[in-house]
Amino acid sequence: MPKLKLALLLLSAALLAPVLQAQDAKPAAAATSPEVVLHTSQGDITLELYPDKAPKSVANFLQYVRQGFYAGTVFHRAIPGYLVQGGLYTRELQPKRTHSAIASEADNGLSNLRGTVAVARGADPNSGTSQFFFNLVDNRRLDFVGNQSSLTWGFAVFGKVVKGMDVVDKMAALPTHGIGPFAADVPNPLVVIESAQVVGEAVPAVAASTPAPIVPAATSKPAKRSARKPAQGR
Repeated sequence: MPKLKLALLLLSAALLAPVLQAQDAKPAAAATSPEVVLHTSQGDITLELYPDKAPKSVANFLQYVRQGFYAGTVFHRAIPGYLVQGGLYTRELQPKRTHSAIASEADNGLSNLRGTVAVARGADPNSGTSQFFFNLVDNRRLDFVGNQSSLTWGFAVFGKVVKGMDVVDKMAALPTHGIGPFAADVPNPLVVIESAQVVGEAVPAVAASTPAPIVPAATSKPAKRSARKPAQGR
């Protein structure tokens, strides 16, 4: 009888072993969240991205990073207590040609909290391209509320700053002025993204800085509203 019990125990252990090994392997097999470093004229900013929550937004951002698109672009909008935005305009404040717009993922359950990075867009929720912004405070009014209108759609968070938030704050503290196509809020001096790279990958070659047709100054940005309601991209 003891030999029978021992045999059964050994059989059970043999059957369970593959299951336990698979369970143990899950954490190692799970894809780690990609990180991107923005080397700016004010310092480095490291972002952790959320491909599980915002796969289209992350893939879109990584595409631009790997193509060297962001090198030489500036943060053209800085509003203390609100956000810092960039990712499209050259040092001459000319917009670069972008890929097609992506569908909004603002309904992914992520909130526009301090330190998060989100897709900037125009009035159409599905108009985001290369621009992004850092939330300087908890901007919950920019979160998805419903799909009734651009106001309620909000802005899609796709990552967060894990290192260098002090650099973002320093950018936001710079004096601003109106210049070129912008009436106000342009940091002075301009904050330039010197290069951007995915952590673990080589710095990509700088993409050609081909300007796109001039777009209105207010395109692809969440508007600051004194009523502190969910903002609409203008």
